[in-house]
Amino acid sequence: MSDTGTGTEAGPRPGGAAPPSRPGPRPGVDAGPETGDGGAPLLGSFLARAAAATAVLTVLGAILGLVRDQTIARYFGASGASDAFLIAWTVPEMAATLLIEDGMALLLVPAFSLALTRRAAAGQGAAPGPDPVRDLVAATLPRLTALLAGCAALLVAGAPWVVGVLAPGLADPRLAVDCTRLTAVTVLTFGITGYFSAVLRAHRSFLPPAGVYVAYNVGIIGMTLALHAAWGVRAAAAGVAVGSALMVVTQLPTFWRLVPPARPRPRGPKRRAARTAPLLGVALLAPVVLFVVSRQSQVLVERFLASTLPAGAISHLNYAQKVAQLPMVLSLMVCTVTFPVVARAMAAGDREGARRRVERDLALAGTVVLLGTAVVLGYAPKIIEVLFQRGAFDADDTRATAQVMRVYAAGLLGHCLVGALSRPFFSSGRPTWFPAFAMGTGLVVTLGMGYALTHRLGVDGIATANALGISTAALLLLMGLGTRVVPIRARAVAVSLGRLTGAALAAGAAGWAAAPVLDDPVLSLAAGCLLVPAVFVLTGLALRSPEVTSLLALIRRRFPDGR
Repeated sequence: MSDTGTGTEAGPRPGGAAPPSRPGPRPGVDAGPETGDGGAPLLGSFLARAAAATAVLTVLGAILGLVRDQTIARYFGASGASDAFLIAWTVPEMAATLLIEDGMALLLVPAFSLALTRRAAAGQGAAPGPDPVRDLVAATLPRLTALLAGCAALLVAGAPWVVGVLAPGLADPRLAVDCTRLTAVTVLTFGITGYFSAVLRAHRSFLPPAGVYVAYNVGIIGMTLALHAAWGVRAAAAGVAVGSALMVVTQLPTFWRLVPPARPRPRGPKRRAARTAPLLGVALLAPVVLFVVSRQSQVLVERFLASTLPAGAISHLNYAQKVAQLPMVLSLMVCTVTFPVVARAMAAGDREGARRRVERDLALAGTVVLLGTAVVLGYAPKIIEVLFQRGAFDADDTRATAQVMRVYAAGLLGHCLVGALSRPFFSSGRPTWFPAFAMGTGLVVTLGMGYALTHRLGVDGIATANALGISTAALLLLMGLGTRVVPIRARAVAVSLGRLTGAALAAGAAGWAAAPVLDDPVLSLAAGCLLVPAVFVLTGLALRSPEVTSLLALIRRRFPDGR
């Protein structure tokens, strides 16, 4: 897929002349209603291609992520060694959320979208002289690199204190400290990766950012396989460092092509660019950082509480969460592709176009995540058995992990909505504290319920607290978006998601009843991949869900003669 669209959906060509301006909706910002039968939303042709290509690489990265987890489970099981690695894994998890998946994107995609809009308005795509895009890179990237390098060095030095805070219940923290020092480099490499990803997505180049997790997991798997006998679980931590460096290399050629270095400029203009760079404004940075840290702190709370439980509890939570959240990751790829569209619409003052796009994204993402939720509810034991039950990971680990995964499934819609709804809040490029308030409220719920339930229900209580907390945050974001940023029809969206939830519950119940019929886990899971979607679609039709109706209409158009 090319880095820019064609026809009316092509944005400004990086390094080339900007397309001629036209009246009406801006290019790439919802030229008009695009609905299927029943009024349900569809993606435009360029966005659909971008989403499809992103989906392929996302699925490949997810598959490699499962292979990574299988490799670690095979060699280290659910043990004290795997717990130590997962404590260290908290560093790249937090860094990925803050610097790649949410924080950097929420800051920089709107900033670069605005810079591209100014470039197009001034006709400065190829002309000599000041270029808003290059000025923004020059003002932000060097300072960001220096800041992140300093933070990584501090983390290496303070690794014992970090492990003591994250998991005070560990009997011997030395292995976790060693692994944390190895993973500390991700603070720098993930920051550069997230910066490149945000710039490329603003330029409507989606393939390199989508491929970073392929490179990341290849590095972890390779180092674990090569060095596990000599280094133990430290090999996996070293793989995190190597894989994170590969993420930067994956995007560097495209970034260099789209944003080549600016020519030397007088000191005065450079100083002005630095002062006005959106990334450097504390008023804009603080609410984004607080939101992202609050969101990722859900995991910190889980591991803090689980460190007081028997060895292996952290590992059971991790494996369950990684698998259960796959539907959420796939559902949010639609929002990842369309986030620059919403940002460009907000920059152009097209609130109606932004509203249509956000409502369509919520419908599509909700459909994907709830279908995945139904599969998880019905077939969790079979999924874990197929993926992990080998080597040091035994049947008891499968039962514990599957039970936790089913509890996690109750919060998957909440996780999806938080990811989808947070993007419009930050798309305008103006400071907004409401997402941080919503996420902080959800974190308080998670912490309070976690303390109340952990010693009664063990890991199941921790997963229940997570689901309640993230669902609280999602509800607050849904209610607040329409009155503060984009005038979405919150009640209509809630009704639509309610119908899809009913379909997911029916499909999950059918899978739960049918899963034990076949003893072979692979055959049972294969049958479930047919049964659950069928029940989901039929129930959705019975509940008159427009998203399901639209999906069937799209299939009929793609395959009119049934082939």
